[in-house]
Amino acid sequence: MTMSVISTPKIYTLKPWQRILQITLGLVCVSFPDTVLASEAGSLKLVESWVGITALILFVTAYIFVVAEEFTHLRKSKPVLLAAGLIWALIGYEYASHDLGQATETAVRVFLVEFAELFLFLLVAMTYVNAMSERNIFEVLRAWLVNKRYSYQRLFWITGIITFFLSPIIDNLTTALVMCAVALAVGKNNRRFAALSCINIVVAANAGGAFSPFGDITTLMVWQSGKLEFQNFFVLAIPSAVNYLVPAAIMSFAISRETPEADATSVVNMKHGAKTIMFLFLCTIATAVSFHNFLHLPPFLGMMLGLSYLKIFGYYLKISHLAATTDRANYGVIGDIQAFDSYREFARVEWDTLMFFFGVIMSVGGLAFIGYLDLLSQYMYLELGPTMANILVGFLSAIIDNIPVMVAVLQMNPEMDINQWLLVTLTAGVGGSMLSIGSAAGVALMGQARGIYTFFGHLKWAPVILLGYMLSIWVHLLINERFVGIPVQ
Repeated sequence: MTMSVISTPKIYTLKPWQRILQITLGLVCVSFPDTVLASEAGSLKLVESWVGITALILFVTAYIFVVAEEFTHLRKSKPVLLAAGLIWALIGYEYASHDLGQATETAVRVFLVEFAELFLFLLVAMTYVNAMSERNIFEVLRAWLVNKRYSYQRLFWITGIITFFLSPIIDNLTTALVMCAVALAVGKNNRRFAALSCINIVVAANAGGAFSPFGDITTLMVWQSGKLEFQNFFVLAIPSAVNYLVPAAIMSFAISRETPEADATSVVNMKHGAKTIMFLFLCTIATAVSFHNFLHLPPFLGMMLGLSYLKIFGYYLKISHLAATTDRANYGVIGDIQAFDSYREFARVEWDTLMFFFGVIMSVGGLAFIGYLDLLSQYMYLELGPTMANILVGFLSAIIDNIPVMVAVLQMNPEMDINQWLLVTLTAGVGGSMLSIGSAAGVALMGQARGIYTFFGHLKWAPVILLGYMLSIWVHLLINERFVGIPVQ
């Protein structure tokens, strides 16, 4: 086998079937450092080799299993973890046979650092959400709405609006699950209301998550990559509101004005320390933002510091709980048979989701290392232009899922001004609402409201969601024109 090394990136001509596979596949990645791609990618001609083609097939196969999780019940992390290991094994074998093993080792280690930063950030956020759930904060919200004696149509608007404003704080997936529980509880005797409310919640969750770094994994990745500053995201609030309000207004005409019966048994109280944990979560977010904006440190360091707030307060809750159990008269104040344990909430995080991110990052890292994403970037952002490419990103998000699509855009790292980075942040975030499989919120609700919220039920309202999508883009281009031509810092 003869080694072939090139000093500058080379543009390869792909066969038609390879281009289709590359475009379908390439938009499933995460942000990786440009230094690796510049120094190592393309060292060997693997794009058209058996290694590159096999890597593509492995990734496509793994992603088919990810999309089919609802039917196979195979956790999405398993196929991508397998694909990641096999893809890098193929690359490692080829490079080792040319005495270039150091290049692959360096690339893998850098990709691992990228995953570690995202992992630690999400680990803290998920732990806080679990802690708030354990203290009955979300249950209190659900019970309060169920017993308010609002009409179905009013509840449709209330759940959607709460979802829209809660998603930027605790993330769109968690908010969607909480509000879906509310919709199912209220609409247990009105299947049409429950189904339409779930669609409304998915759209509101994705729209609300699009204008906050904490609202979605996609916005978090854009913020951590340094493409946009923290305050930049909030200019997307009005376009995001348009994206939600347009389909919601149309769907609301199909909602009954009847009033559901109250459920007297659904009265719930928050446990001891619940409000303090909410306050500490806000302090943790402020700490992460401050670390990034003022100290120029990675946000995950601020989040880890915030985790210490919860753990120290958890120690107080445990001590106070033990003290209360010695005095039965005060035991009811605690409101919990089992003492609060921060490590228990730590263990209850979505490990399948975190391992899925690892598999995606490493799998796509392998494809990027081979050189496929350079080809995709040339086609989308040079041939189509950034505006058309970023609008297309939204449609791809609906088909592939918005997280891997944004990951791919960050990996390609096209030269764009702030206005275009805002546009792709918006489209990737809200584009996934057009289909139920286009976002984590939609996929999760199909499982939570199985048989009520379905793929085809959502598809019936895709035209009005598409209308909201296009209008939100138009509003962004209209009101955020001041960012045109301003380069990313």
